Amino acid sequence: MVEGGIHKADKTEFTECWRTSLKTPYIMRLALSAGIGGLLFGYDTGVISGALLYIREDFRAVDKSTWLQETIVSMAVAGAIIGAAVGGWMNDKFGRRMSILVADFLFFVGAIIMAVSPAPWMIIFGRVFVGLGVGMASMTAPLYISEASPARIRGALVSTNGLLITGGQFLSYLINLAFTHTSGTWRWMLGVAGIPALVQFILMLSLPESPRWLYRKDKIDEARAILEKIYPANEVEGEMEALRSSVEKERAEQGSLGDDNMFQLVKQAFANDVVRRGLYAGITVQVAQQFVGINTVMYYSPTIVQFAGFASNKTALALSLVTSGLNAIGSIISMCFVDRYGRRRLMIVSMFGIISCLVVLSAVFFRASAISPGISNFESSRFGGNSTCSVYAHAADASSWNCMTCLQAECAYCSNGANIYSPGACLATEDAIKGACHAERRTWYTEGCPSKIGFLAVILLGMYIISYSPGMGTVPWIVNSEIYPLKYRGIGGGIAAVSNWCSNLIVSETFLTLTEALGSAGTFLLFAGFSFCGLVAIFFLVPETKGLQFEEVEKMLQHGYSPFKKKKSPNGDDPSA
Repeated sequence: MVEGGIHKADKTEFTECWRTSLKTPYIMRLALSAGIGGLLFGYDTGVISGALLYIREDFRAVDKSTWLQETIVSMAVAGAIIGAAVGGWMNDKFGRRMSILVADFLFFVGAIIMAVSPAPWMIIFGRVFVGLGVGMASMTAPLYISEASPARIRGALVSTNGLLITGGQFLSYLINLAFTHTSGTWRWMLGVAGIPALVQFILMLSLPESPRWLYRKDKIDEARAILEKIYPANEVEGEMEALRSSVEKERAEQGSLGDDNMFQLVKQAFANDVVRRGLYAGITVQVAQQFVGINTVMYYSPTIVQFAGFASNKTALALSLVTSGLNAIGSIISMCFVDRYGRRRLMIVSMFGIISCLVVLSAVFFRASAISPGISNFESSRFGGNSTCSVYAHAADASSWNCMTCLQAECAYCSNGANIYSPGACLATEDAIKGACHAERRTWYTEGCPSKIGFLAVILLGMYIISYSPGMGTVPWIVNSEIYPLKYRGIGGGIAAVSNWCSNLIVSETFLTLTEALGSAGTFLLFAGFSFCGLVAIFFLVPETKGLQFEEVEKMLQHGYSPFKKKKSPNGDDPSA
């Protein structure tokens, strides 16, 4: 958005978006070109989930180490934390366009490093580079789109970034499946990510800087030229006047502060009532977005499907593709309704759905664990004495063991040859023993056990995604693109993005460890508890910004937000109502 009228209540913003874009295709060109940053974000989130299955097969050290698996996944998140922090400063200092170009370069370099990695440490190194680019793009792309969009379609256009994130995740699963039987599987999966980064780099060279940033840097003629491409001729002067008024007001308030001092900006941001309240809301939605556990699903989706009893890598990837597709559908739903029903309402409804799905999913995993097939001493010994799991062989209570007990002992389960739900073998996790199991047309399990109710877990994962995507998936980025004053928009978005990535790092670095300590059921129940805390925080701290100009959002925050304040305003003129 630059400045514009309040959206009409009798249309969805999505419909208005397409109508406006058909009249002014330049707007959609800006949004889609910048939105490729979202595609990169989504692709990296999804691709590592499938690539990890094959990295474990190529590097035994990775297969044996939960910590190493978590580190390969989460180092991109660690890089993104730095990228988001630096990106906030770069956005204000050098502009939104330059930040996107730098992000593309970093992502491209990281993709090449990962593709040619001879050892796990080099994969981790490449993941850091990719993370730097993803972190910068994650908060810059929606900001750029927001500032180059008319108010009446701002939410829908920023949602295109969310749609491209989920589209990137879906694309990554398709590519994972495509390279399943190709030599160098995971190298192709990770290396292909460099292509969209190169495409966006080329496209952004031909696009302008954000008009709001240009005006803030006194490049008024350049800002006007861009506005003339976005708005009808009769609205340009009004937009220029709104920009002038907004920028002059902020310069008067913060004239003593130089643009170059990032630490001073952060200090003054928290000292400013409006910005601080905006940060409360912005950080709340970003932290809640991660602690509902979404990236455990996106980073480890095939592994979770294997927890549910689907042992085949290809089957796990195919079922994960379904959940990723539902994520993309949810983003389209968000685009249709984010400005009809509002940001706040969508998030609250989304959180109720998430909590319900996580609780039921926990119950399904608990039941599946309780009824997993038993261990047969005969089946375990038929592959040879040295093949039997040593812990099982020496266990005093071996007769009470089941498949889940076997896996918890870091052994593998080979299903019964006649019926996969009948007692099977608990074996050592050696490649030769795995081959012997497969030679008898049996299934080899290392992550989950055969289960008659495993399909329920996949269905619930899909319901969880459908609950998450339209609300908590896209709306937190929309809120953060419109809740800060212009002077602090870059740094405010950067702080919120860093909080998002820090939360992401905690979740992704601990998920597999939590499943080992608490089991799948306990881990998802823990995320349900975090989600409830997030729901409470959103209810009390996050205002509605639907259809408001940036200046109106500032006025609302000046008064302070309370979810009950609107009850005190019978005339309907309270800005927080």
